[in-house]
Amino acid sequence: MAQQQSAGRTSAPRRTVLAGARIARPSGVVDGGRLTVEGTRIAGVHSRDLDRVPASGDAGAGAETVVELTGHLIVPGFVDLHVHGGGGGSFSSADPEECLKVIGTHRRHGTTSMLASTVTGELGDLARQAAVLAELVQQGDLTGIHFEGPFISPHRCGAHQPELLRDPDPADVRKLVDAAHGTARMMTVAPELDGGLDSVRLLVDAGVIAAIGHTDSGYDATRRAIDAGATVATHLFNAMPALGHRAPGPVAALLEDERITVELINDGTHLHPAVLQMAFREAGAERVAFITDAMGAAGMTDGMYPLGPMRVEVKDGVARISEGPTAGSIAGSTLTLDRAFQRAVTVDGLTIDQAVRALSATPARLLGIDGRTGSLQTGKDADLVVLDAAYELVGVMRRGEWLVRPQGA
Repeated sequence: MAQQQSAGRTSAPRRTVLAGARIARPSGVVDGGRLTVEGTRIAGVHSRDLDRVPASGDAGAGAETVVELTGHLIVPGFVDLHVHGGGGGSFSSADPEECLKVIGTHRRHGTTSMLASTVTGELGDLARQAAVLAELVQQGDLTGIHFEGPFISPHRCGAHQPELLRDPDPADVRKLVDAAHGTARMMTVAPELDGGLDSVRLLVDAGVIAAIGHTDSGYDATRRAIDAGATVATHLFNAMPALGHRAPGPVAALLEDERITVELINDGTHLHPAVLQMAFREAGAERVAFITDAMGAAGMTDGMYPLGPMRVEVKDGVARISEGPTAGSIAGSTLTLDRAFQRAVTVDGLTIDQAVRALSATPARLLGIDGRTGSLQTGKDADLVVLDAAYELVGVMRRGEWLVRPQGA
């Protein structure tokens, strides 16, 4: 059983050796491997632990700690492109302490890098939220900001408040990008709305990922948005027209185009396993990114929770808007990425390599941080997750520090 840290963080020893585990390397999973961490980085990854591994403490006090992990699997730390909250908190609160609670919750479930996603609100409120989140990015607690709304379709608003939606006027889009002080990494836009294509081009020019989502767009309009520079499908299949044999809609356009990375919410509620498997067959693991789309109830029990300006009821782990014109709509998820990984390999029939790509390598590449994280390679940050034989999380290390300690560490 994992021993979670109740307060603060414990610095890793100068040198930590993780021995005997299966290791998910970019070239595939190897058995009986040995991964060495020095300081904040991975110092070496060996396919086979051929040398004698001393017991913890054999190498001298403080010099080296060896953690025996035979029967376990080590995978890269997870990267979440789309998360709104967790641990009872929300990134929309504009409260730094509450935002840190969200971050801490998802880190304990293996997410070592994440974008903070906002929820539709007034532009001034979103700008204030962005200012707080930008500081957390600058401190290294977040990878960036994802604006989901208000530039989305009222016909596909999902859990976003309809009266707060607006067309993507490029001037308003620019205001939010500027409010993030260089930390905006992605914005979801419904490209069929007035100003949609111009806003996609503006985002691309500003170095911000343009994502297509919460859209009523057809196939041709989606193709035009991709040609304008959009590169992400926000939670593919959800909050967009269904795939039709005469009107293929956005789903077909997004799946078929190699320029698009598709987000999938693998919680068993948002997508049927057959649909998820179809997305993998069409797009390939290198174009799929698992996300949580988590709201404040992630890592918590059933009950009532805020989601931006709305109230959400969580029952049996499923979050739905509790009142107003969108009452009953699914409101994000209560998912954490360790559960998404476990479900991928035990329910969905994915290989470990496919799951690792979708949870780590592909989103890291999309965000341009694959030079330091997203795979277990020498020189990269020591961001990793330890799973037991049932794919239950038992350890999390971020930049060389144990956030959840496996037994014996």
